[in-house]
Amino acid sequence: MDARNLTIIQVNDTHGYLEAHPELMWHGDTAAYPIMGGYARIASILKGARAEGHGSVLALDNGDTFHGTYPVVSSKGAALVPLVNALGFDAMTAHWEFAWGPRHWRALSAQLNHPMLAINCYDVETGELYFPASIVIERGGLRVGIIGIAATIIDKSMPPYFSEGVRFTSGCEELPAEISRLRNDEGAELIVVLSHLGLPQDIRVAHVVKDIDVIVSGHTHNRLEQPARIGNTLIIQSGCHGSFVGRLDLTVADGKIAGWRHRLIPVDQSIADDAEMSARIEGVMKPHREMLNEVVGQTAVGLHRDTNLYAPMDDLLLAAIATAGDTDIAFSNGWRYGAPIPPGLITMNDLWNIIPTNPPVSTVDLTGTEIQEMMEKNLERTFSADPFGQMGGYLKRFRGLTIYGKLENPPGQRIEHIFRRGAPVLAGETYRAAFVTAQGVPKQFGRNRRDLPVRAIQALVAYLKESKAGTKEGIGRFIAA
Repeated sequence: MDARNLTIIQVNDTHGYLEAHPELMWHGDTAAYPIMGGYARIASILKGARAEGHGSVLALDNGDTFHGTYPVVSSKGAALVPLVNALGFDAMTAHWEFAWGPRHWRALSAQLNHPMLAINCYDVETGELYFPASIVIERGGLRVGIIGIAATIIDKSMPPYFSEGVRFTSGCEELPAEISRLRNDEGAELIVVLSHLGLPQDIRVAHVVKDIDVIVSGHTHNRLEQPARIGNTLIIQSGCHGSFVGRLDLTVADGKIAGWRHRLIPVDQSIADDAEMSARIEGVMKPHREMLNEVVGQTAVGLHRDTNLYAPMDDLLLAAIATAGDTDIAFSNGWRYGAPIPPGLITMNDLWNIIPTNPPVSTVDLTGTEIQEMMEKNLERTFSADPFGQMGGYLKRFRGLTIYGKLENPPGQRIEHIFRRGAPVLAGETYRAAFVTAQGVPKQFGRNRRDLPVRAIQALVAYLKESKAGTKEGIGRFIAA
């Protein structure tokens, strides 16, 4: 059979970033913040690829699309639907899309021109799949089977309402039968898994599930300059916030990949804005620009979330919520999303990007034992030797504590010492802490929980009126001993 060509375009983890924004790029030990991303540039990339590909282009969205910035969150994702439809994806899967509950996401995704796929999301009452598992699409004369896997952590580490009435598996048990069905019953010549599990998990999938040609991976924000290769499976992932687009050009012969070429495309100023998409974006952004452009403070250092054990962006968030809660200890989740803020002015838009859910600031009383147990559980969920045990983002962010530990130790045995103000944290002593969201301090820990009459954005605004971001006083750190 003659060789045929297929181009896969990947957009993953855009987190609602419609417009170009600063992105963190390291040059040795120096940080740079070029302006990257934006749907208008992504639209141009897709149009160019389609014009060049003559019907052989497959465009896939890994999810974490309909959440993360003020216009998207304030409309519960609805503002983004016409823009995503204009990009013309062929399929997607999901994670933060469940932020307003499964029923909301199913109704919203029904407005899309492409299917939402999840082989691992089940209706608890009926046991049936909540979304279709797969689709077969013909491109360039090839029948391509696409199987979706949503984030398996949605019912395990996200707030309970994300998974109300549904449950999630890893997808590993379901994949072999679906791959066989697509090849034997649907005539699929190539199998693509569209996954929001994360790169470590997708590498495990490639090891244990045979006959996958390509895994289009999302969730962990990896910028893969070259695909990971596990046996005959190629795995690609393309950063986050729309700052990069992945392109995988395949030559397929006799149902196998005979050749490939990959590019991690920077979505930078070299790419012209698509005029039609720019107009659509302006229609969404215009009602909010005055509010979002308000300058609320300044930072002496770049604020980002691109490091695992701590992040300057969360140092600011924690300082603000600790101040609001009148505590010296504070906790927040180790979120990955949030475009960096270069040194200089901070706007209201930046604050909404830091914490788009704008939850209330809360306080709780924790014993020293609970603090250690909570952090041990989080260390395991961050650094588990089993990829499917990695159920969070980065390490839980904290303020007012210094923790010494060994990441290589087994679960429950990583922390060696915890100090507060230079003194050991005592097992039976009670410590008041501020936090945001149940991901910051899960409900099984502590007592006397109280939501304060101030939300995270208000706390940040109030803090920045009195202080500049980037101060070191009171910061928390995990020291890998």
